[in-house]
Amino acid sequence: MNPRLNQGLIVKLRPAGPWRSGPDSGARNRVDPIYHSDSLYAAVTAAMSALGVRDAWLDATARHADGPAVRFSSCFPFLGETAFVVPPRSVWPPAAGTGASVSASKTRWRSARFIPLHLVADLLAGQPPHDGQWTVDGASECLLPAGRPGPFRNNVRWSAAIDRLTGNAERHSTACIEFRRDAGLWAVVSFSDEAAHARWSGLVRGALKLLADSGFGGERSRGWGRSAQPEFVEGMLPDLILPHTEPDTATPRHGDAASADESPRIEVAPEPPQPPPQPGATSHWLLSLFTPGPGDAVDWKRGNYTVIARGGRVDSPAGFGERKKPLQMVTEGSVLVAGDSIHGAAPDVAPDGFAHPVFRAGFALSIPLPAQVTA
Repeated sequence: MNPRLNQGLIVKLRPAGPWRSGPDSGARNRVDPIYHSDSLYAAVTAAMSALGVRDAWLDATARHADGPAVRFSSCFPFLGETAFVVPPRSVWPPAAGTGASVSASKTRWRSARFIPLHLVADLLAGQPPHDGQWTVDGASECLLPAGRPGPFRNNVRWSAAIDRLTGNAERHSTACIEFRRDAGLWAVVSFSDEAAHARWSGLVRGALKLLADSGFGGERSRGWGRSAQPEFVEGMLPDLILPHTEPDTATPRHGDAASADESPRIEVAPEPPQPPPQPGATSHWLLSLFTPGPGDAVDWKRGNYTVIARGGRVDSPAGFGERKKPLQMVTEGSVLVAGDSIHGAAPDVAPDGFAHPVFRAGFALSIPLPAQVTA
């Protein structure tokens, strides 16, 4: 059995109304189109508490010294049967398309934050998309066949807080995402082994069904963040994402791919020339946010990655609304060069003196990239 294979689960959520995943700035008039993996883990943990298995869940994930039994990717958009994803930064934007350079291309490849998943295999095989057949939807930042609408758009909903004594009203706005009827969000769940799958698969499904009723993200008291009952597809990873791949032991191409994400980012790129690749090094394409653990031997002089500052507020009876400690995390779409696998960590980001730990899940859900010609 291939040691790289492990059991996985694709989850599809079809929103029943607006969704809100707030940006790291906290601005109410902005929204993040990605529901990040650390937020998904936190939501599932809250649902596990409601199901009465919180301590066992934490022992198997955030408090497990040998790595979590369950990992989550971030949630990415889909439209119909097309799943979109943040592409590997080592191959996006394409170096050339049908004989034209990126700068001369009619398609603004750099403006696409999400591309169809099936294009990733073509890019890794050195087959760039054909210029003129694609367009970037400005509202969703998705790469789409020319003339097709995007899966979602950002909108602003207005509300008013009314003082019952004086009758005075204070109007305020909140940004949200509105999905098309045949669109939604999808994510990947990875189980560390067969025992973890047997122990947690049913409970993870139950937690996600509970969250579909109660809501994900912000403004849940208004009914936001709800969805129809989740759809699940079982399979083996990484074949659920990139079928029949072999890991790339070469150094990934470096580029200065621009991201349309409004969150603060730091570009990290090595100065040429690069040192020769280390034996056994693998290129890992992140589908989640990532915080390196003590056993992760990442070669930070290589790869193609960005980091983002994650903050937020505590949602706990012990101190609702207190600010979490900020944490720099490697973003989705980053390509890291490391050993056979990377694991990640879940640091405690609770405010000083807080009543209990508050874990920020930085577990890596990554896909080993196939061998490819690098630039």
